[in-house]
Amino acid sequence: MTSVSTAITGSGALVGYLPVGFPTLEESIDAAVALVENGVDALELGLPYSDPVMDGLAIQKATQQALANGFRVRDVFTAVEAVRSRVDAPVLVMTYWNPVVQYGVARFADALRDAGGAGLITPDITPDSAADWIAESERTGLDRVFLAAPSSTDARIADTVAASRGFVYAVSTMGITGARAQVDARARELVARLRTAGATGPETIAACVGIGISTPEQVAEVLSYADGAIVGAKLVGALAEGGVSGVARVASALSQGK
Repeated sequence: MTSVSTAITGSGALVGYLPVGFPTLEESIDAAVALVENGVDALELGLPYSDPVMDGLAIQKATQQALANGFRVRDVFTAVEAVRSRVDAPVLVMTYWNPVVQYGVARFADALRDAGGAGLITPDITPDSAADWIAESERTGLDRVFLAAPSSTDARIADTVAASRGFVYAVSTMGITGARAQVDARARELVARLRTAGATGPETIAACVGIGISTPEQVAEVLSYADGAIVGAKLVGALAEGGVSGVARVASALSQGK
């Protein structure tokens, strides 16, 4: 399997996010495959959750529809396995921590590994509160992606870099997800701080910037200083408006920024 680290090293990677189960489970799988077929290097598949504190309106609406359609946690493993059977790109699951705890941390880790998943992005836990997940990711070989924000202290950044595997998710701006006219200038400074803390290098870990990226120009801007550009809300909106073909067109356009 292509690892996350392999996918995002080199000239810079485009990472695409879509929630599982939107607009249906089958269409979410087809849409994820279409992203890879149109220039996306790595995937984040979101696990729909009833209290999405970090998500903007587009993603909230999509995850609410997935839940209304009857989404269950086990569906994320079905989706990962189906995507991995069709394209050779790493698939991370982005999830709030409570569903993992409710499912069982070890059970979740085993199921994700067995489905061919690369690891987890966990936006609402910090390394110092993630001992169970760190232990299970070590046991199963899964990547663990923690978040760093412009407001993070140097000590928190150092802890995040040390605990992460795959990449560090550098939050470009404070607030919820969603497309913005300009990516916050603090993202560049944050990546520099991550690099200083040892976040990137031939044997360490990469830094990918997310939240607010929605144009090829912004992708290019981010990739001028970071290892990866993460796009979510723009792709979710394209899927909502234009279906699988619509999200494929947007992914292809975004990939021109690489």
